[in-house]
Amino acid sequence: MKKTLSRWLTDIWYEDHFIGAWLMPLGFLFSDVVKFRKFLYRTGLLKKHTLPIPVIVVGNITVGGTGKTPLIIWLAELLKSEGYQPGIISRGYGGQAELWPQRVTVDSDPKQMGDEALLIAKRTGCPMAVGPSRVDAANLLLSQGACDVILSDDGMQHYALNRTLEIAVIDGDRRFGNGYCLPAGPLREPIERLKTVDLLIVNGDAYEDNEFSMRLVGDQLVNCVTGEQKSLQEFNGVACHAMAGIGNPERFFNVLKSAGLVCTGHSFPDHYQYQPQDIDYGDKKPVLMTEKDAVKCIEFAQSQHWYLPVNAVPEPLFTEQLLNLLKRKA
Repeated sequence: MKKTLSRWLTDIWYEDHFIGAWLMPLGFLFSDVVKFRKFLYRTGLLKKHTLPIPVIVVGNITVGGTGKTPLIIWLAELLKSEGYQPGIISRGYGGQAELWPQRVTVDSDPKQMGDEALLIAKRTGCPMAVGPSRVDAANLLLSQGACDVILSDDGMQHYALNRTLEIAVIDGDRRFGNGYCLPAGPLREPIERLKTVDLLIVNGDAYEDNEFSMRLVGDQLVNCVTGEQKSLQEFNGVACHAMAGIGNPERFFNVLKSAGLVCTGHSFPDHYQYQPQDIDYGDKKPVLMTEKDAVKCIEFAQSQHWYLPVNAVPEPLFTEQLLNLLKRKA
């Protein structure tokens, strides 16, 4: 049911503009609620918290994935190379822990902490904490003396935490869909919200003068069981299954297709909790998945299951602007 509803909403937001227009009054109501909530924070009726160290928020204004996770990983590595000690906080979306906040380690259970949090912790080695309150998650890291700058994953709408810098990530393929707020469209906030952020980066080609471009690159598949690596080209022309439970599964399928792979696609809702039968297609064809999916499937994966790690590569000017802004505003 959830899988069907997700696809139906995606079709409305990005393809069926008639139904989206019919739902537009609900979108206006959602937009008004968002603006009122911001007003409460701006006037002090809802409390904001300021940390003693810089906070960089990476988020978006659309529902679903835009490439935030690879960018967070890239940012963590960049800051470490510049002498910082970054800590990372996140909602831990999909996590089922009973107590929050929680520290995330490379051995954490993705069912408890969330798939993206575990992936980030494994790839960066940075101290990381998750919880519904990003303020509490950040304070947990600070209490342990673990960092001197905070990266907040997907925290643009978490106004309880003051931020030094805001980076908004845009899906270069789908942009803003029909341009309506939920539930009529994919927007969590009106498009004009982007005028208030410090940096705009597009996962794909930039269209506006104030946008930077970013590529996700990766051509080495990793076996979920053995850790063996093979290039995408070694699967060229081989009949495969491709599965993705991310915000935009078609992006992953298109990467495989452009590399010459012949795949049967299986899409799942973002943050889907896989069961063994979900990744067993009754044959021995290779099953290719994203790295985010792999952290949830690794315990029951078999030898035909492979995942594709990707790395964010922003344009050089973005790096320069980011570091300059951080030094100036911090």
